[in-house]
Amino acid sequence: MWVFGYGSLVWKVDFKYERKVVGYIKGYLRRFYQHSIDHRGVPGRPGRVVTLIQSNNPNSKVWGVAYKIRKEDVDQVTQHLDFREKNGYIKRTVTFHPKEALEPFELTLYVATEENESYAGEASIEDIAKQVVTSQGPSGTNKEYVYNLAAAMRELAPDVEDDHLFSLEAAVRRLDPDSKKT
Repeated sequence: MWVFGYGSLVWKVDFKYERKVVGYIKGYLRRFYQHSIDHRGVPGRPGRVVTLIQSNNPNSKVWGVAYKIRKEDVDQVTQHLDFREKNGYIKRTVTFHPKEALEPFELTLYVATEENESYAGEASIEDIAKQVVTSQGPSGTNKEYVYNLAAAMRELAPDVEDDHLFSLEAAVRRLDPDSKKT
């Protein structure tokens, strides 16, 4: 079993895996269109986390990490991820394209669709940034999520420009009083 990380799973892996491969999936866009009331926000004051939306361009790419799960760990990891991604996420199977010289292969990803009750939907980068800067939940601040994801993506895929993610990171830094101290 392979699992695709495109959000916090890129930088916060809390399950056993056998191998990690950097690469991308096609036909999607990474967007902060999902409310988080269980990790980066709370009910009544949700944070914003990423999901994937279908792109009009079938060649659009979302870079991330594929994790190979050992056969003996599949049930435990699946139960863990089903719980971790419980706030509106469903499983899908997609084709993953490794950065290194491997053939593309099928893997599982968790995606929050428009039909789920925590789907926040489209908003301006500035509006999302305002929500992110003021949100905090059991897993930490929402701004930490944005900063960690942006840093991890720059490290994993330094030549890839993720406009939505990096624009949001810049907007959050402009609004973040702690960011101005450094």
